[in-house]
Amino acid sequence: MSPRSHLPRLLSRIYFARPVFRPAAGFIWAIRSARPILYGNPLYPLFLIGRAPQNIIFTPPDPWPGNAERGNAILAGEFPFFGETVHGDESLWSPHGLSPAWSEGLHGFSWINDLHVIGSDAARRRARALVADWITEHQFWSPLAWRSDITGDRIAAWLGQYDFFCASAEEDFRRLVFKSLARQARHLARTAGWETRGARRLRAIRGLIYAGICLPNGRRWLAKGLRLLTREIDRQILPDGSHFERCPRLQLSILKLFIDIRACLAGAKIEAPPILQSAIDRMAPMLRFFRHGDGGLALFNDTMEGESWLADMVLTRAEAKGKPLSSAPHGGFQRLNLNRCLVIMDSGPPNLLPGFEAPPEEHLHAGTLAFEMSIGKERLIVNCGAQATSGTLWQRALKSTAAHSTMTIEDTNSTEILANGRLGQRRAVATLHREEENGNILIEASHNGYEELFGVIHQRRLFLASGGEDLRGEDTLFPSGSGAHMQENIAFALRFHLHPTVSASLLHNRQTVLLRLPSGGGWRLRVQGGALSISESIYLGRGGEVKRCEQVVVTGAIKGGTSGEVAIIKWAFNRV
Repeated sequence: MSPRSHLPRLLSRIYFARPVFRPAAGFIWAIRSARPILYGNPLYPLFLIGRAPQNIIFTPPDPWPGNAERGNAILAGEFPFFGETVHGDESLWSPHGLSPAWSEGLHGFSWINDLHVIGSDAARRRARALVADWITEHQFWSPLAWRSDITGDRIAAWLGQYDFFCASAEEDFRRLVFKSLARQARHLARTAGWETRGARRLRAIRGLIYAGICLPNGRRWLAKGLRLLTREIDRQILPDGSHFERCPRLQLSILKLFIDIRACLAGAKIEAPPILQSAIDRMAPMLRFFRHGDGGLALFNDTMEGESWLADMVLTRAEAKGKPLSSAPHGGFQRLNLNRCLVIMDSGPPNLLPGFEAPPEEHLHAGTLAFEMSIGKERLIVNCGAQATSGTLWQRALKSTAAHSTMTIEDTNSTEILANGRLGQRRAVATLHREEENGNILIEASHNGYEELFGVIHQRRLFLASGGEDLRGEDTLFPSGSGAHMQENIAFALRFHLHPTVSASLLHNRQTVLLRLPSGGGWRLRVQGGALSISESIYLGRGGEVKRCEQVVVTGAIKGGTSGEVAIIKWAFNRV
């Protein structure tokens, strides 16, 4: 062995030795901040030198169908991700003016599946050309393209589609791909467990496990990946099956990711850690919890409806038969389902359980005590949805309390949202009580998000009668009693956002709204305790497409001050 071949191993031992302690958050932050110095310096490629594999020893199963429409677009030189499209290959890997989400989608390479579904030789050659182009442009570390979650996605995509784009290629191309895969896997082994958090970390771990299973001499990568997987499931999957980021679309994507890992391990005849099957068994009923009658997801915390067929397929492949929970106290959601009426309520972020770290907050909205309601396969009351691209004005607006079917005070969010879209120091903490008797369901919840600013508590009661045709609600504002001064003349607005397919008519008594579903079914909303009106709203529940809709708004004010006035708004939905 030449002296040069010893250098990467020696340097790796010095600079990347496995720590004998669990690093504190501040230490991790310092390491993350130092990435350009650690990985962007000219010496770092030496750490990635090693024997490149000559073949693949296992191809992961690929059970998920691609998108033929997007595959044809990529074949024609268009790259449509998250509502944004780039035309042509020039400057493809470093475009200007596009969202980080678009770039993440491009560098993650999951779209190779979209070319695979076309199945033509032109699609295969197109995939090869783009892979080779990426390797040329990004053979050295860069902050986005080599971030651990994106690297994990790319490794999983290349290995999962190996038979499609690489197996029959010329030897020079295959040698190029294997060399790049080995370099990426070595880097990922160093970063998968700390560089990102939450769902992103799980994506990095999947890539490390795939590399360990599929590439020769990958046993150490596999062992490390399985250790990290066990640790992160224990940290991220709550006892009720919720993912700790409280985002229904992440519930779907992480369950899908776990199914992928389980299938890859089973195909390679490697025993999966028991905690993986336990997580799948708990997460599947929770995914059912979040589905409306149309099969799509409830719009809480950065979620859109999604594709119902994909949720069906994920649940089928999960092979977990558990029914939807009625109450998810650890995840902070409630479900009321009687007859054809379904109500899903955000009962507030719970206190962290012992042993669970604080989750990332990029997906959280200020929607405490908001609810959605559907009748059979038709949505009636909704939240406004989510925007796929980050950092936009739409995204910040959709995080606001006013974009949810709940109460706002003085046009202020119940949880502070900063200009960058992250949460501030003022956060709503909720309490909950649930009763079920004689087929009826009662939920009583409250939050203190407005206590610091206005000295009031918001309490919401929901009562669903046994027949499922009578939903009654009561929203109350009352002094907190904690010594916080109650501001005088507090204005409130209680909102019920309507699905775009629902039409609304305000009756002459101006206390009743008649709601008409697309099937022709009618519901009556009656309100007492405020001024009732209908105004415009927006809905971004389907692929980020902005649709006009309406919202029913109940407005009023309470005197507050030393009198400690209480505001009570009563309302009821009844089937006509």
